[in-house]
Amino acid sequence: MNKATVVKSTGSWYILKDVITQNIYEARIRGKFKKEKIRNTNPLAVGDLVDYELENNDIAWVTKIYARKNYLIRKSVNLSKETHILASNVDLACILFTLKKPVTSLGFLNRFLITCEAYQIPVLIIFNKIDLLSVQEMLSLNEIDLLYKNIGYDTLEISAEKKINIDILKEKIKNKTVVFSGHSGSGKTSTINALQPQLNLKTSVISEYDDKGKHTTTFAQMYDWDFGGQIIDIPGIKEFELVDIDREELQDYFPEIFKYREFCKFNNCLHINEPGCAVVEAVKDNLISSKRYLHYLKLMEELNIK
Repeated sequence: MNKATVVKSTGSWYILKDVITQNIYEARIRGKFKKEKIRNTNPLAVGDLVDYELENNDIAWVTKIYARKNYLIRKSVNLSKETHILASNVDLACILFTLKKPVTSLGFLNRFLITCEAYQIPVLIIFNKIDLLSVQEMLSLNEIDLLYKNIGYDTLEISAEKKINIDILKEKIKNKTVVFSGHSGSGKTSTINALQPQLNLKTSVISEYDDKGKHTTTFAQMYDWDFGGQIIDIPGIKEFELVDIDREELQDYFPEIFKYREFCKFNNCLHINEPGCAVVEAVKDNLISSKRYLHYLKLMEELNIK
């Protein structure tokens, strides 16, 4: 049986790369097989390992999808009850964060981190466009950087434009399958091009009116790094909603809350206003960031409404 990796998804058509020959094939998935996959708008995702059969030595038909070790998921843009798998079998998710042009909200970052925690994907937070920051803005960024470092996340401050710390980034992602994500205009494509100029991906232009970048990635696609490993480039994301996460389990995906919850008086403590809550005490003692805790409460409220 032929085995391949899905390297591009355009909705109904896929591009496969044979794991042995490295040959590239256009592929489709049979209707009956497609219907077996429920809830997801895309039965196949970039990064999937599959078996396929060749038809007339030209078109490949996918016959099996291997179990995914993990995947990055979001709600479908058009179908609110459906989900869309952005990428699968990921070794590292890199989230681009910018303090200006455009501004990335901590809420967006936290939702992305929660999703990666839920689906067991290690994260690297990349603070981009540091060359645009004033001294005061740089101090603010350093505070945010330290906040997430103290939680346990790997972080790196870079400038894709000025090639600052690109070599360090290259070492962090070497020989891994990584996915890059972030708001449109956060410098995702510029960072990929800085890492490997030969890819020459099309970059977005920031609109002076709304300070947002225009989407440059329409479909997810995998590229090979010349220094080892792969990059899965996915479309820029405006919002990131939580998928299939209950109120009771949200605390599991805040590492700093997970750390203190075992000391709570009650096993079913949700860390809101329960007596003997060790998490609330940790917030009061500045052992847990009040900003992160307030966002936890906000998400708990949102999940209560759904």
